[in-house]
Amino acid sequence: MIEKFLVPELDKEYLMLKLNSIRYPNEYEDPSVGWKCGTPTWAVKEMVEAWKTTYSWETSRAEINSWHHYKTLIHGLNIHFIHERSADPKASAIILIHGWPSTFYEFHKMIEPLRDQAFHVVVPSLPGYGFSDPPKRPGEGTTAQFSEIMHKLMVELGYDKYMVYGTDWGATIGQQMSQNNPTHALGFLTNMPSAFPPLPTLSNILHHPLQVFKLLLSLVAGFGKVYGPEATALETFTFANVDINQDAAYRAIQSARPYTLAFGLTDSPVGLLGWMLEPYHAWTYHQSEETTNSIPNTVTTDEFLTQVTLYWMTNTMASSYRIYHEFLAEMKSMKPSKFTVPFAVSYFKKEAVKLPREWLEISATNLVQFKNHDKGGHFPALEQTELLLEDIIEFRSTLDKNSQKKDI
Repeated sequence: MIEKFLVPELDKEYLMLKLNSIRYPNEYEDPSVGWKCGTPTWAVKEMVEAWKTTYSWETSRAEINSWHHYKTLIHGLNIHFIHERSADPKASAIILIHGWPSTFYEFHKMIEPLRDQAFHVVVPSLPGYGFSDPPKRPGEGTTAQFSEIMHKLMVELGYDKYMVYGTDWGATIGQQMSQNNPTHALGFLTNMPSAFPPLPTLSNILHHPLQVFKLLLSLVAGFGKVYGPEATALETFTFANVDINQDAAYRAIQSARPYTLAFGLTDSPVGLLGWMLEPYHAWTYHQSEETTNSIPNTVTTDEFLTQVTLYWMTNTMASSYRIYHEFLAEMKSMKPSKFTVPFAVSYFKKEAVKLPREWLEISATNLVQFKNHDKGGHFPALEQTELLLEDIIEFRSTLDKNSQKKDI
């Protein structure tokens, strides 16, 4: 049963009580350390001051409640989602799936433009994020489970055919959702695709010998020299091995010891803000002054603080990152398989992971659109809204043309 939902007020008095009694950590006195050890105090202090003085949750709440919000029960969980229907009778349905550390609000600048471009727009909160219930038992918070919930949501809304856009965990979930429901998914677009490398298996040696050779060569000559400077270094593909890749530190603790970290992020809004600020700094594209700017000018302080406030008021940081813990076990049973649904990739300059295009072409038999943008980062819906909108609209046009060819 689908029920209407309104985003509630914030307990501002309790938040201010917490923000007015802060003890900041001890740090090195050498300013050259910058962001190398994580989020520095000066960056947190700036954001805390804005949270206390200039940021208005009620302003953000008014914007958020201008859309149609609902909840529905799927797999025993109340799932929150936005559903904005287009007035165009020929509109296409699209689901926008966020990841971590984000919320449905990541797409706030895309909802109305997509709706006005003849899309029925569905923006869910993943289970354990924002206003969606968290999974209650181990094994219920996997990407496979989430992809099934997202598909059932679209079917319940009456969309037998739909497009999918996903970023971060939403990319993994959206890719599985499309792959597992190929008669329903018209196409899948992402800025963070998944694919297995061309390992020297018998099948790959027979069918993709050049790609196997290049992979082996990259181990000797260097990944960037073989695949180009834009490709992500091979060592960053490790999920939680910080000896090889220090950028995996957050994944290591969130996947291996999610409970211990949760106390600080649940009880302290400043701890929560500091933990979220690092990826919003590191995974975004700064045109200049990256060391002295906490976030780029393409993401406003209010946008970032709205994301933080949503996590704080719903107490969902701990439940949101348990997907890392689930995935650590889930990935052990994952095997290469062909992705047959029409597939589109939009890489942005500072994306955290960029797989070589040829890897994607091996895994996806229907890669119909590939873009490499020279700006933006891991949160393109916030950073480069217009570029992402253009890519989605172009992808739909490509899907329509291919469908017309099949009908001839």
